[in-house]
Amino acid sequence: MRKQLKTIIHEILESSESSNFYSLADDIFITCLILINVAAFIASTSPHLLHEHKVLLEHIEIISSLVFTIEYVLRLWVCTVDRRYSHPLWGRFRYSLTPLSIIDLISILPFYALLLFPNLSFVNLIRLLRLLRLLKMSRYSESVRTLGAVLYAKKEELIATAFAVFILLIFASSVMYFVEYEAHPKAFGSILDSMWWGVVTLTTVGYGDIYPITPLGKLLGAMLAFLGIGIFALPAGIIASGFSEEVQRRKQERIGANLDQSANCQSVQMLGEVEIGFEQQQRAIALYVESSADLMQMCINSAKQKLGSHIENEEVLRDLAIHLYNETVRKFQL
Repeated sequence: MRKQLKTIIHEILESSESSNFYSLADDIFITCLILINVAAFIASTSPHLLHEHKVLLEHIEIISSLVFTIEYVLRLWVCTVDRRYSHPLWGRFRYSLTPLSIIDLISILPFYALLLFPNLSFVNLIRLLRLLRLLKMSRYSESVRTLGAVLYAKKEELIATAFAVFILLIFASSVMYFVEYEAHPKAFGSILDSMWWGVVTLTTVGYGDIYPITPLGKLLGAMLAFLGIGIFALPAGIIASGFSEEVQRRKQERIGANLDQSANCQSVQMLGEVEIGFEQQQRAIALYVESSADLMQMCINSAKQKLGSHIENEEVLRDLAIHLYNETVRKFQL
């Protein structure tokens, strides 16, 4: 009974299948609770809203934290249903180290940390960890899982692009430092100061707080701005192509699953037809054998009635009966 209950709870929490009503209800409930909790956290940063709805915001945090805690404990309890975590102790320990399980744990730690140590010096940092509850939606949102799959699949290209941007940033900032230092020492007093200008220029934000004033510096700045447009378009193109590939892959998987299901249905139908045909053939053979046996018996009786008194040899009577049978079959095409 206990094992069956664990299996049912595991399917509800881990399957995320729309065909399972309880799993679908759990996904919708947790997703809504995450959104409500994050909205309450954002609202609590407003002094006016915090003063007007302090009790409501606190109740939302308490209820959501308790629900997330129960969910985390249940996941740890039923994870042994999965063969990968079947060991009662080490299996649960391995499960607790998975990325999604770590996110679940971090999302509930701020509530208990502030409850036990309300006077911590880094309270705001701990409260900020509540925003990580948004990452819990990766369990329930297909789009978030797709984004994660795309980033993981394109990690090498994205790392290469980031490295190229980093090299370009260091090179441009260093050159701009040597070009602008004498004319504009306050803005370009070091390569580190120049790197702020490089970041702003490469990202095409252009705050305008630091800018070159020499002709050569302006030329380099313009060139870097144009390079920034192309450089930062690369990650967008990589992610877009990754999304396209992932969508096509999932479409092919769905088509393959539908084809497999259709093939299985056709196989079952054909097997049923073969079984029906075999049964009909068996009946036809049985009827033919029965009719043939009746005909042979009639031929034997006819031979005995006509020649039984003149021929004593049974083999001659049998051969004569077979001859009569063959002639009857040939004549009437039986």
